[in-house]
Amino acid sequence: MNRTAAGLAAVRLGAREAVARGCALRIVHAFTWPETAPPGQNPEGQDYGTARHAAARMVEHAVTVARRATPAPRVRGLVVDGPPARVLLQQSRAAQLLVLGEDDLARVPHLTECSVLLQTVSRARCPVVVARGVRPPTGPLLAGVDGSAASLAALRHAAAEARRRHLPVEVAHVVERPDPAARARARGLLDAAVAAVPELPAHRVLLLTGDPVAELVRASRHARMVIVGPRGADGSPLLGPVAHELLRRCVSPTLFVHGGIANEHTTAGTVPSAGVPAS
Repeated sequence: MNRTAAGLAAVRLGAREAVARGCALRIVHAFTWPETAPPGQNPEGQDYGTARHAAARMVEHAVTVARRATPAPRVRGLVVDGPPARVLLQQSRAAQLLVLGEDDLARVPHLTECSVLLQTVSRARCPVVVARGVRPPTGPLLAGVDGSAASLAALRHAAAEARRRHLPVEVAHVVERPDPAARARARGLLDAAVAAVPELPAHRVLLLTGDPVAELVRASRHARMVIVGPRGADGSPLLGPVAHELLRRCVSPTLFVHGGIANEHTTAGTVPSAGVPAS
């Protein structure tokens, strides 16, 4: 995490998610010492000890913010040495959920492959949620499906989240052409997805028409959380093209499903929360 509004939004969301899951919250800051800094100093003119102490104070402040956000979550802060993406990916091996801020999105118009946010969302070993804004949103959970295995995993995750939160789910698929044949195929895809997840609680099926990204972003304005697979039917190595744009443009918190359902994770069960540091 860091001191930005996006970083603190991630801390607050991480605290709420930890309480919802009945597990601990771990707030992590990745501390790096720039190789190009003048001898003994970083670009801000601080020596190593001063910079390290400032990082620890920042984490202490984040712990206080987390405790104020929810009824006394179990929370601890850590300063971990290493590049941010590597630290976050290591943390994801022993977490139910990784919660990130959207700092990268505020700094650059396009996410490059070296972006900490993109690398973490794409390669984490547990589900990753990107916090948006400062207030907890309202509304149903929104799960996007496209017939891929990743989208079915996202729908199963949405079912588990809906049961935990006592919320309905909107299951959405977007067809680009409005002709009857395309809509019939899309309806069959939605029916098959819902049938494949019998544990899905109260839900509503949405068949949308238009550009997939634009329609899902529009639907996200009324969702508590958007839940998607990181890679769709195109088999992209990092994020699929739709998931990449949802990462950039969604209005509500966006959860990218990796691995198993969060409350079935077999490791320590903590929720590292981190506003994404500078790339």
